[in-house]
Amino acid sequence: MSFRSSACVGLSALALLCGCDRLGISDPVKDAANKEADSRATGSACRHAGRAIEDCYAINPDASRAAVYAGWKEMNDYMRENKIEVVKPELAPTAPPPKPAAEGEAGSSASAEASASASAEEKSAKAPKKSGSH
Repeated sequence: MSFRSSACVGLSALALLCGCDRLGISDPVKDAANKEADSRATGSACRHAGRAIEDCYAINPDASRAAVYAGWKEMNDYMRENKIEVVKPELAPTAPPPKPAAEGEAGSSASAEASASASAEEKSAKAPKKSGSH
């Protein structure tokens, strides 16, 4: 193989390796670093908002607990050193979406609600009507 063809093969391989991000191939090391950074930022934001660390864990169950704690503690120390007050959040935290019930349970709860509303309608229809004048 000549030097020229070796260089072409080497450059082609280098171009393919550099283009992995553009092809949508994820890098586990980058993904782990991003999750770590996001979790630390979440912990910092929770502390700045005056949330307890336990609340922060509950609100963000998918975040790394160790990284959330590290970010929370880092922000706590920073706020103490610089005498920064807590910024109360204006929006209530959003709860995670409810987990779907099994089909049998969902059907029975829907039918229970329907029968409850139907019986309420029947009671209001059977109730004696009051007249305003006697």
